[in-house]
Amino acid sequence: MIQTERIQALNDRHGRRGDYVLYWMQQSQRAEYNHALEYAIREANRVGLPVVVVFGITDAFPEANLRHYAFMLEGLRETQAALRRRGIRMVVRHQSPEKAAVAMARRAAVLVADRGYLRVQKAWRAYVARHAPCRVVQVESDVIVPVEVASDKEEFAARTLRPKVRRRLGEYLVPVRHMTPKKDSTPLGFRSFNLGDLDGALRQFKIDRSVPPSPVFRGGTRAAKRRLRAFIANGFDDYADRSSDPAADGVSHLSPYLHFGHISPLYVALQVLRSGKRSVSVDAFLEQLIVRRELSMNFAHFHPHYDHLSCVPAWATRTLREHAKDPRPYIYTRGQLERAETHDPYWNAAQREMVAAGKMHNYMRMYWGKKIIEWSRTPEAAFRTALYLNNKYELDGRDPNGFTGVAWCFGKHDRAWSERPVLGKVRYMSAAGLERKFDMAAYVRKVDELLGA
Repeated sequence: MIQTERIQALNDRHGRRGDYVLYWMQQSQRAEYNHALEYAIREANRVGLPVVVVFGITDAFPEANLRHYAFMLEGLRETQAALRRRGIRMVVRHQSPEKAAVAMARRAAVLVADRGYLRVQKAWRAYVARHAPCRVVQVESDVIVPVEVASDKEEFAARTLRPKVRRRLGEYLVPVRHMTPKKDSTPLGFRSFNLGDLDGALRQFKIDRSVPPSPVFRGGTRAAKRRLRAFIANGFDDYADRSSDPAADGVSHLSPYLHFGHISPLYVALQVLRSGKRSVSVDAFLEQLIVRRELSMNFAHFHPHYDHLSCVPAWATRTLREHAKDPRPYIYTRGQLERAETHDPYWNAAQREMVAAGKMHNYMRMYWGKKIIEWSRTPEAAFRTALYLNNKYELDGRDPNGFTGVAWCFGKHDRAWSERPVLGKVRYMSAAGLERKFDMAAYVRKVDELLGA
């Protein structure tokens, strides 16, 4: 089912004769559980045309490096093959996404786009809406409740968004019907970037190669589904109790796949709901997958400065400013932090895990960000450093969830706490607190084993 609230016209052009219906894939990089793709197939079947998919790959996506490109191309290769099996030609172009979409739209009856919430993604879609010679329709497929359906403004915290989302869940927790194209577009003779040799493909991009691909995570829908199945089978019963423990493997590890759209959050939610697992764990997981994740989409969509310290609430700005000149217990340069050269073995383990694997346990990411505030000369410098490291090494950085996670460390979506040096009333976390809750020696050993130390 494709709810009408997911569908938005981006320009006022009318339908026209064309050779195909074009789906410009950008955020939702998958061949299933994709509302935008199914809408394109429906429209194509209605007018008796084939569907063609285009994906443009730029050399200059902000802060993306070899790690991110390798993971993305692994997923795209699988998606291209899956679309071929459905009779759909996927054209991959080594070209900025909005330029590739407009070029392919010259022969299209209509262009269908998926939705992204970052400034660069909105700018791409605005460009396509202006320059495409056909009607442009956006279909939202990477949230469960469409952003503007959930709320018409930036929400203060999860507690303010939660009831709004929950009221509408029944309307949107509905499976996506996979449609069969009536016309096969695979014989169409478009030139496409060769994804058969991924190493060779990666060499053609002028990108930052300082961060190698993750040895732990491989891109693609199949890999995402394997992780989901293993999580539901082996770790889900204790999710509510163990998901915060960095020493336990109690999380799904799906955030990289959600970031690139390799798996649908709707598909994940439905699989969890059908699992028959403990209701307390189901509720805890859906709180993270839906409420917390979609709070980040709300933040990125409605706040123009989601990547700047000015995004935090006034009370946090005020208290951080009041304590900006407090003596710091330690001061580390960005390079020392990047190399995990601090006095804190738990922080160092988290940083090493992120640099090596491309993902850090979420509880440790909160602690990690809090300590960067304590160990930086100013809150502004701390914010820049946290974003730099998170976006450079995390496979799930550079997206609404990543920006929100960093901002949370500085008070976003939180409340004022007891006043302390340096952080003021921003929530404080300590190594002693970690030790009271978790076996931190086990966490350090786990990271050492991961890195082969």
